[in-house]
Amino acid sequence: MTTTEAMAAAQGPDDSFHVFDTTLRDGAQREGINLTVADKLAIARHLDDFGVGFIEGGWPGANPRDTEFFARARAEIDFKHAQLVAFGATRRAGGSAAADPQVRALLESGAPVITLVAKSHDRHVELALRTTLEENLEMVRDTVSHLVAQGRRVFVDCEHFFDGYRANAEYAKSVVRTAHEAGADVVILCDTNGGMLPAQVSAVVTTVLADTGARLGIHAQDDTGCAVANTLAAVDAGATHVQCTANGYGERVGNANLFPVVAALEIKYGRRVLPEGALAEMTRISHAIAEVVNLTPSTHQPYVGVSAFAHKAGLHASAIKVDPDLYQHIDPERVGNTMRMLVSDMAGRASIELKGKELGVDLGGDRALVSRVVERVKERELSGYTYEAADASFELLLRAEVEGRARKYFRTESWRAIVEDRPDGTHANEATVKLWAKGERIVATAEGNGPVNALDRALRVALERFYPQLAKFELVDYKVRILEGKHGTESTTRVLIATTDGTREWSTVGVAPNVIAASWQALEDAITYGLLHAGVEPAE
Repeated sequence: MTTTEAMAAAQGPDDSFHVFDTTLRDGAQREGINLTVADKLAIARHLDDFGVGFIEGGWPGANPRDTEFFARARAEIDFKHAQLVAFGATRRAGGSAAADPQVRALLESGAPVITLVAKSHDRHVELALRTTLEENLEMVRDTVSHLVAQGRRVFVDCEHFFDGYRANAEYAKSVVRTAHEAGADVVILCDTNGGMLPAQVSAVVTTVLADTGARLGIHAQDDTGCAVANTLAAVDAGATHVQCTANGYGERVGNANLFPVVAALEIKYGRRVLPEGALAEMTRISHAIAEVVNLTPSTHQPYVGVSAFAHKAGLHASAIKVDPDLYQHIDPERVGNTMRMLVSDMAGRASIELKGKELGVDLGGDRALVSRVVERVKERELSGYTYEAADASFELLLRAEVEGRARKYFRTESWRAIVEDRPDGTHANEATVKLWAKGERIVATAEGNGPVNALDRALRVALERFYPQLAKFELVDYKVRILEGKHGTESTTRVLIATTDGTREWSTVGVAPNVIAASWQALEDAITYGLLHAGVEPAE
């Protein structure tokens, strides 16, 4: 392949605007993220599926893990949309790019695109690189021209550009100009310290674009909470290359979040930057990457968070019942998300009707029924219950009102939990339950790693003979909150339990002065809901 052919292949079918992802390099600098090579390969596949144009894989030669990643990515991933990018620095001061081992490692990575970081702040050149301003320009010129001559497409990240521009605008622009004239396809203005605001970014990008003639990109950190806004401001000013990370991962408070940036470009700007249909995969991709990095997905993340289209106030629900667009800026299905109605003491009739529809419970237009449910919810929440995060318990309450009786798969005679403190400092937890199911009285005892776990196990021992579906149920989360009390330590306890059957997950709530009693309520609801949705007919 000739140099011209290699560059054309790297540019892809539409080179007018770049979405460049740096999750595998810059995003991996977030505190708490430590990616294996397998993790990086999995994330790269997700990003390619999403349709980003460029995936920056890391710094080959800087550490064995990144070097291995590039070797395996070339062998194991058939990229359908993205170009793989290697990251590195300009050559050392006083040397030559052709002889620099770090530059050689970039070429050996096999990546068709290389991003070079270059100093554009005069004080960083003199204090960090310990060289002259003139030599720094020569380092940029030599490294870019050498890599271009080797058939690589080159992007240049101007580190600390905005701070450097403030200190010495002419020198900062000379770095951009030098990179552009040496053959860099894009010069990226980096807000490395994350201190810029949108109007400032817009003004600088406008001036640099006019004064240098270079194609410009933007790399924004989120230290002011403006990374997404700064990125879009740069686009408004003429930047045609945006660097982002999935879910905003990155050093300190993070980087510009890929998903709100792409959604804004596609939906608000009407600019096609992803393959057809890819935007509808955004929520799935966001959550999948969160699973790989082992961080809980942010519930309140724009567009893709589970709360992004959740509505609680009764006034909102009334409007949404007429037209969802009245309180939603887009149809959530466009980004693969869904609208959710939250049931709380703020709920009105419309909230209950919409929630019933969401849960598949037909309220039949019965105004009196809906009013009873509204009052029941408000009454229960006053005593400490919350249904916002316990849809399963709310559905059971709703069905009980609709059907005139509660679903029952067993009847509780009594239960008890014992915690024994042993001389060696360990504890024994044992629970006994006495139940009635299908006309039969059952007594079962089990041990666990805590009293609630022991109760959960005793319930299963007692009931699995009648309901073998319980073998698939697993308690996956358990939260306790002590609610404000009026008599010192005599406070009310609220317990939220999450359960899964391996396919779906549901949450239930229990409230009582005693934490074990509250847990029992939530466990009862969890089993009842799970059996109901497994298609099991109630025994009682």
